[in-house]
Parts: sequence; C-alpha cells; structure tokens
Amino acid sequence: MEQTQQASLKAKVQKLGSTLSSMVMPNIGALIAWGVLTALFIPDGYLPNESFASMVGPMLTYLIPLLVGYTGGKVIAGERGAVVGAIATMGVIVGTEIPMIMGAMIMGPLGGFTIKKFDAIFQSKIKTGFEMLVNNFSAGLIGFALALVGFQAIGPVVDRLTQAMAAGVETILNAQLIPLTNIFIEPAKILFLNNAINHGILTPLGTEQVSETGRSILFLLEANPGPGLGVLLAFTLFGKGSAKSTAPGAMIIHFLGGIHEIYFPYVMMKPLLFLAVISGGVSGSFVFQLLGAGLRAPASPGSIIAILAMTPMGSYLPVILGVVAGAAASFAVAAVILKADSKEAVDTFEESVKATQAAKLSAKGLAGQTSLTGIQHIIFACDAGMGSSAMGASILRKKINAAGLPQDVTNRAINNLTDAANTLIVTQEELKNRAQQKAPNATFVAIENFLNSPKYDEIVATLSGTDLKETVVAKTAPVLDFDLANINEIVLVHDDRKGSATMGQKVVERILEREALNIPLRKVHINELEATPQTLVISKNSLTQAAKKKVPAAVHLSVDSLITTPKYESVVANLKQIA
Repeated sequence: MEQTQQASLKAKVQKLGSTLSSMVMPNIGALIAWGVLTALFIPDGYLPNESFASMVGPMLTYLIPLLVGYTGGKVIAGERGAVVGAIATMGVIVGTEIPMIMGAMIMGPLGGFTIKKFDAIFQSKIKTGFEMLVNNFSAGLIGFALALVGFQAIGPVVDRLTQAMAAGVETILNAQLIPLTNIFIEPAKILFLNNAINHGILTPLGTEQVSETGRSILFLLEANPGPGLGVLLAFTLFGKGSAKSTAPGAMIIHFLGGIHEIYFPYVMMKPLLFLAVISGGVSGSFVFQLLGAGLRAPASPGSIIAILAMTPMGSYLPVILGVVAGAAASFAVAAVILKADSKEAVDTFEESVKATQAAKLSAKGLAGQTSLTGIQHIIFACDAGMGSSAMGASILRKKINAAGLPQDVTNRAINNLTDAANTLIVTQEELKNRAQQKAPNATFVAIENFLNSPKYDEIVATLSGTDLKETVVAKTAPVLDFDLANINEIVLVHDDRKGSATMGQKVVERILEREALNIPLRKVHINELEATPQTLVISKNSLTQAAKKKVPAAVHLSVDSLITTPKYESVVANLKQIA
C-alpha cells in the first residue's frame, strides 16, 4: 500500500513537472532565437547593431511569455484554451515591468482550465446555429476577464514572487552555495524530472537573470552533460556485458546529441551511482560559479554543441572547464563503484532490465499482455516527446518497415497523448503510470532503454502473429549471396564515428547468444583492419570499397546501417545451419 502511494505521489510530481516543462519545451526555439539575437547585436555582442538589438526587449517582454501562455492553454484545452491562455497572459505582461514567463505559466493553464470547464457545462446547451457565436464570445469574454485578473492580482503577486526568488538566487550565489543545488537536481533528473527542473524552474529564473546581467549560471545547472559523460565513460572502461558494450554509443548520443535520458538506466541499475552524478554536478557547478560561467539562453537539448552556442563571447573556457570537472568527478566516483563490483559474475545491466520486465511481463515477452490485434498506431512517449522517444521510434520504425507491417510509428510527449484502443504506446517504466492516465484504453509496453531493447523484436513478432525467431529471420532477413562455411570471425568496420559500430556489435552479440553460437566478434577502425579469408567483414556502404581494398581475401558484407540491418539475422541463420 505504501509503495503504491509512493508511486502515485511520484507520478503526480512528474505530471506537475511535465505540465510546467511542456509549456516551455515547444518554445525553446524562440528562446534560442532571442539568445542568438542578444549574443550578436547588443552593445557588447559579437556584431553590435543598434537597430537589430531593438528587438531584444520586445521579444523577451511580449513574444516569449505570449508563446508560453498560448502553449499552456493549449496543453489543457486545445486551440480554444491556447487563445484564452494568450489573452490572459497579456494581463500579467502589461501589469508588471519584468519578463512574465512565470506569470505566463500560471495564466496559460488557468485560461485553458477555465474555458474547458465552461465548455463542459454549456456546450450541450447551445442551440443549433449559435455554436460559433457562443464559442467566439465565450473565449473572448473569459480571456478578457482573466486578463483583468492577471493585471490587477496575479501579475503583482508573481512580480513579488519572482523578485523574492531572484533575491534567493542572488543570496545563494553570494554565499557560494550554487553547487549544493545539484544534490537535489541530479537525482531528480534521473527520476525523469529533468525537463521540469530545467524548463519549468531554471529557465524562467535564468531568463530574468539574463535580462539584468547578460548571462546566467542557472542555464548550466541541469544542462551540464559532464556528470552523465563521466558515468558512461566509467562503464566503457570498467563495466561488464551489455552495459559496457552500449556505453560508448550512449556517450556520443548523450554528449553530442544532448539526450541525457540515455544514461538514466545505467545509474538506476546501480543506485550507488547516484553519488557519482551528484559529485559530478556539484563539481561542475563549483567550477562554473568560481569562474563566473553562464549562458545567454537555455541550452536545449543539453548537448555540448548547444551549450557552446549559447555561451557569451570570451566565456568558453569557464564553461568547458566546468563540463570537464563534472565529467572527471563523476568518472572518478563511478569508476571506484564499478571496479568494486568487478568480480560479480552477473551482468547487472541485463539483470536489471530482465527483473523489471519480469515484474510486468511473462517469460515470453509480450505474451502476457493484452493482444496487439487491431493495433494501427505505435507511439513512443516520453516526458518531452523529443529526444529519447524520437530515437526509440526511429529504431522500431525501421524494424516495422523491414517486416512489411502497416503500423505507423511516431513519438509524442506524454501530455499530448490521446486515448485510443487501436494504439500501442511504448514508454519507459518510470513514466508508464502517467502515460496510462492519459490514454487508459491504449495498449502499453514499458521498457528500460529506448536505445537497445529486446522488446522491439517482440513487438514486431507479436504484430506479425508469428514466433519471435520466425519473424526475425523470415520477415526481415534477406537471402545472402555468398558462402559462410569457413567463417570463424566477424569484424565490424567503422571510421572515426565508432558509436554505431559499438551498438551494432551489441546487436550481433545478442543474436549470437540467442542462437548459442560462440564466434569471435570485434570492431575495428578501417585504417587498422586486418583479416583472413575466414573473416566476415561487415561495413557500411560508404566504407565497403575501402575495406575490400584493405583485405580483398576476406568475405565482405555491405549494410545500410550497422545498428538495425536485418542482414545480421541472415548471417547468424546461415552460421547456425553450418554449425
């Protein structure tokens, strides 16, 4: 009972945080545009221009709060809610003298909620022919009333609240206590509150700070990729099994792609690693504070590329040093924890995934769930509906297309889910309860890692109505036009971008393990490629000719993708027959 209450409380906190972040996330582009405008054209920018700089103030004062209020109303009540939310937001904008992002995050949802309740009460009572008249006037009059309320009451309250929070931030800065905030930020991120913290809390406060000082350290507290980078690097060097083999690819996606959710399962599989990310966060923020680092606008996603793009001129070194410090501290602690477990015989990453799956599913994967008969749409749902879910959707979409199935695969934020019995929703374990509340009649599959989940093949098998192995081989595996009778080694070839080869290696390892085949498998840079006539060399189309010139006697297989190609199944099926 107590666990159920805790899960419910966590779901409610996540829901609140997601609602806050869902108002800001779709408008990050506007914040970035404002940040670039500021960086370039204000008097101390890269290209000072008084005319262009005149847009900076109005964008921050009017455009961004109105967009946030519009989006907040839309999240609650669709297009009508969006219009009323924007009208209501105008009241708090005009009624104060500070940027009203925080006020917009109140008035937008309030406008959506009010019009939604009005429609629920009166829509069924409107006489035929008067629908447009009532809808237009109700939206206008409710928006008008809320704008007055915002101007007279909510705006001044939010103004005082914002000033109090800004004073609190200034006090923390003056007391040199900013690093301590990461004691709470890092664990909260891994509980999928990362977007809520960054865009629901830090972005509004940071934007207010930027309007006064030109930069804000608050934009770096959650977005710093250093702590996650350190953990993934430690797994690359000292991890075991699938956690070790997938960590390099995850590291690229995390650090360059900015999808921080990719490292969450690595930390959750070993709770002591919370100490590593906390150490990394505190260390990075300490260096940021010590050297006066800050950004002009939010870095979203939390990629090192986005962070450097939002860094003020002449401040790159403090930002880079803070990221490096966070990665170094996180790596040091994670390395100690992982090396202490080096004698464990069990692959804890695999066991963590399997244990979670066992609690939800039967031994045959999807067999214990609701039948997938009638499924027409597959939606990957995450907190923001962007980074990690888009990545998972791309992987499954390729498998669905390769199997010749008709279902479409898309990605969406949990708050934007709609209920439908013909929809399969794929989400992460931590977010499943919230997703079910939004779409109770949909079918759900909960997974641990969007990047590499055995559930994808099981979904394809179930939708195909066949056994998993039959589906993988018969539906997706093309016929090979060469003989594998003498093959005793498989080599994956890569160029300087080795992430896909690392993930492809894991895919092949899993297939070989499933078929109980013990064949040496390695990855190698094209410049270091050596092979015998008994070696199967697998390379992307762009590298195949170079590989053939390098080792012409080897057997060569050219693929479109080292990660998702169905040719792996054909290779293993042929090797199985020979064995």
